[in-house]
Amino acid sequence: MTDRRRLAVQLDETAKQIIEQLQQDGRRSYAAIGKAVGLSEAAVRQRVQKLLDTGVMQIVGVTDPLMLGFSRQLMIGVKCEGDLERIADELAAVEEIDYVVITAGSFDVLLELVCEDDEQLLRLLGRIRAVPGVVSTESFVYLKLRKQTYSWGTR
Repeated sequence: MTDRRRLAVQLDETAKQIIEQLQQDGRRSYAAIGKAVGLSEAAVRQRVQKLLDTGVMQIVGVTDPLMLGFSRQLMIGVKCEGDLERIADELAAVEEIDYVVITAGSFDVLLELVCEDDEQLLRLLGRIRAVPGVVSTESFVYLKLRKQTYSWGTR
């Protein structure tokens, strides 16, 4: 597993504006971004590449699971005993689990899943509970998404 601890990157206002432009439309041209932020197309291209190379941002397509036939979205709280890093790594290796985070509080690990149906969810719960060190799980099924944003670090 990659160690995600990094020194905080200081973004100048121009970098934040470039990121905001891409958050609005990840396919926006470098020329259009340059016009909006006051830089040349080449300068924007270079700055975007640096943001990508340093891992500050990614440009990805985000799908709507419901539109693709995935009827169950949920968070699962996991209580564990033993080596949390090992347990989290083992859970992260399950392809169907989209998000794994070690937490402080009522749960040791939180997972996010998107499932086609309850049968797939049931199978995945069995796999999760079979991981050595998993003591218990609690599922939080999403009923309706009210807000989802990816604007960290630009405001």
